[in-house]
Amino acid sequence: MLLDCYLAAIAAVDARRCVASALDDEQPAGEWHAVAIGKAAGAMMLGAVQHFDSRLLGSVVVTRAGHVPAELSGCARLRVIESSHPQPDERSLAAGEAVAEHVASLPRDANVLFLVSGGASSLVERLAGGVTLADLRLINAWALSSGCAIEQINAVRRAVSTIKGGGLAALAGPRRSLALLISDVPRDDPAVIGSGLLRAGARRQAAPELPEDIARIVHRARSVARSTSRVPRVRHRIVASLRDACRAAAACGEARGLEVRLARARFAGDATALGRKFARTVLAGPERTLHVWGGESTIILPPHPGYGGRSQHLALAAAGVLAGRDPVALLAAGTDGSDGVTDDAGAVVDGGTVERGADAGFEARRSLDGADSGRFLEASGDLLHTGPTLTNVGDLVLGLKGSRGA
Repeated sequence: MLLDCYLAAIAAVDARRCVASALDDEQPAGEWHAVAIGKAAGAMMLGAVQHFDSRLLGSVVVTRAGHVPAELSGCARLRVIESSHPQPDERSLAAGEAVAEHVASLPRDANVLFLVSGGASSLVERLAGGVTLADLRLINAWALSSGCAIEQINAVRRAVSTIKGGGLAALAGPRRSLALLISDVPRDDPAVIGSGLLRAGARRQAAPELPEDIARIVHRARSVARSTSRVPRVRHRIVASLRDACRAAAACGEARGLEVRLARARFAGDATALGRKFARTVLAGPERTLHVWGGESTIILPPHPGYGGRSQHLALAAAGVLAGRDPVALLAAGTDGSDGVTDDAGAVVDGGTVERGADAGFEARRSLDGADSGRFLEASGDLLHTGPTLTNVGDLVLGLKGSRGA
């Protein structure tokens, strides 16, 4: 039943449908060029193709390798670029240059549709003067292991970029522009989604207490940074968000006769603490109750981390609290179908997860300490694999306490 609710949540934020629906509402006149960037970029572009048909002119898609819908291969006047995620590399720089050149070369009276989703921070980059690819990799390694919130991480990414923090909007200049965004960040802030390709961020979002080597890179970049005072304000619309996914999961549970408790606040913070908290909440609640949470947890990685992702880590932490309890289960997964460096969306754990992993030679606490949850959950048979969902609004946690004897 948890899987049904998760799939209902994914369907509610289907990128193609959400973009096509938004464009049907907007009814933009004339011919348009489109630029799509992010893990959902391919599906978002399909929504634009569906709406505009022959009115869609030369366009560009930049997405994660393996996230290109087959239908895009038949679309004329469309360039597809597969780039790197979650670690930026040479492909990210090449993609950033290609996007910048495409936008800058458009006629001054062109209409430009921007389609942006999570993952854009790694997929496209144009570095500020004096910043190297090695510097960028160092920043990204810090970002993945620091435990900082996404707003803080993306503030640092904006500081070393000429395409983020409103840089792409500056390239679009006076052209008529519309941005449709799929949000995976708190408060659906366009300055944080994709590190603010189309919106300059506030200075107060800068991450505090940066490591010395990261601080030096940021200072070097800021010493030659462009002014953001002339960044045009691109009209934007959020077409899908984590709240949409959570409401759909809740509606699925209600349709199956469950009592539903939908969290009002977005969760954030340490994945271990959150997993244990959620598990205790499910155990303390009444039977036949579905709990729905949405957000993004963080992990401070050890020097030599194992294999896994934040949702898998959260799920394994929850499994320790659920151990020996029945009937109860918890699902933790990314809405994009991937988790951390893995190709698994997350995991579904229950009261027998810890015992099954132990039977296979693993110890839950050691796996958590080593950030090696993926291997434990593979051994226990609890990983959730969906493949790329072609959308991305953040992470879901669903907990269910069933009826004894049912």
